[in-house]
Amino acid sequence: MFPIRDHNPSQRTPVVTWLLIAANVAMYLLTLPGSEIGEAVWVRLALYPIAVSHGEYLWGLGSHMFLHAGLMHLGGNMLFLWIFGDNLEEQMGSLGFLLFYLAAGLLAAAAQIATDPGSSVPMVGASGAIAGVMGGYLLMFPRARVDVLAIFIVFFKVFTVPAWLMLGVWLGFQLFGGFTVAGDQGGVAYWAHAGGFAGGVCLSLPLFLRRGGPAFWSRTRGHPPHPGTAYSASRIPRVTR
Repeated sequence: MFPIRDHNPSQRTPVVTWLLIAANVAMYLLTLPGSEIGEAVWVRLALYPIAVSHGEYLWGLGSHMFLHAGLMHLGGNMLFLWIFGDNLEEQMGSLGFLLFYLAAGLLAAAAQIATDPGSSVPMVGASGAIAGVMGGYLLMFPRARVDVLAIFIVFFKVFTVPAWLMLGVWLGFQLFGGFTVAGDQGGVAYWAHAGGFAGGVCLSLPLFLRRGGPAFWSRTRGHPPHPGTAYSASRIPRVTR
C-alpha cells in the first residue's frame, strides 16, 4: 500500500522539491553499479554510524541523503517527496523548506546512530529527510485527501484516505520494525524513519503556531489552504464478466 497523489497540489512551482528530486536522480546515475568511480563515490559518501561515532567521515551525515541503493529505493523516496513536499514548501518558502529538509535528514541520521552507534553497515537514502517532510505534512494538513494504491496478490484498488490515517499507518510500521527487527534491520533504517518523522513534526511546530495553531485547522479544515483538484475518472475501460 503506497500513496500515488494528494488532492491539493501546490499552486506554485515547488522549485526546491523538484531540485531535490533532480539532485537525487543525478547522484543515482553517477553511482550506478558497474562503474568503479561510481561505486567508489557511493562507498565514500555513505554514512557509517561507527565512523561518525568516532568523529570520522562526518560529511556522510549530509551526503548520504542523496545516495540510493537501487532504482526502487530511489523511485519510492522520490514519489513520497513529490506528493508531500510541494505543499510544505509552499507554506515554508523555498529556502525555509530546504533548511527544514536538511535538518530533518540530520535528525533522522542521529536517531539511527543513537540506536546502534557501533554499526558498520552503510546508511544511504533520502527517506529520513522525507520522513521529516511527512511529519510536517501531518501536523499542517492532517485531513488532506491522499489517493492510495493497495496491492494484494492480484487485487489492485485505488482509494482515498485522510493524510493522518495513511501517515499514521506508515509511522506504525516503522515503529513496529524498529522494535522487532534486529541486527542490520533487514536493510531498512526504521529508527531513522521514525526519528525523521518526529523531527519533522517538531521543526514544523513554529510554523504551525504562527499560522494560528488549532485555529489554522479550523480555517482550513485540516487541508492545504487552497481548493483541491478534481481528478477525472479513469479512462481504463471496465471489463465485464
